[in-house]
Amino acid sequence: MQHTFVAYVEDKPGVLNRVASLFRRRAFNIESLTVGHTEQPGVSRMTIVVDTDENGARRVEANLYKLVNVLRVDDVTSTPAVVRDLALIKVAAAAVTRAQVVQLVDVFRARIVDVANDSLIVEITGTEDKIEGLIEVLRPFGIIEMVRTGLVSMVRGSLSLSPNPPRVAAQVSAEAPHEAAMAYSV
Repeated sequence: MQHTFVAYVEDKPGVLNRVASLFRRRAFNIESLTVGHTEQPGVSRMTIVVDTDENGARRVEANLYKLVNVLRVDDVTSTPAVVRDLALIKVAAAAVTRAQVVQLVDVFRARIVDVANDSLIVEITGTEDKIEGLIEVLRPFGIIEMVRTGLVSMVRGSLSLSPNPPRVAAQVSAEAPHEAAMAYSV
């Protein structure tokens, strides 16, 4: 079963290497790894997807916490979450097939972001299944090149996995206006 982990780490050189090495040493294959900045300066968020059982998932989480630069780890596999992937797909589109490709792109609610005489670049965001579906229908036209970002995941609702979540608007509205501005400028 695939497990999705969200790890908050210090934004420092070498942290990604240490996390990847941990998975290598423990013989876990990373299915997807996405890293990006967060709303907090100096903190990055990693979304890591690993194919393992429940026991392996607990070991992964425990081992991640052993790394010095790891601030917080959550297994969001069974938590209601919004999960997205992004893909750019360059597909052959000669004059005779271009209209068909454009129709398929529209059906999948994707966008054409570049047009050349003999190809189109399609941008699609969604679940892995949606992206795989578009890839399969575009394959007969000829996929020239493709790149995918990997999964990103965010828990639904007001719950925050952030190690230092900001105060919510209801808390801020009770304060003086200048204090509210200070809360969001930190």
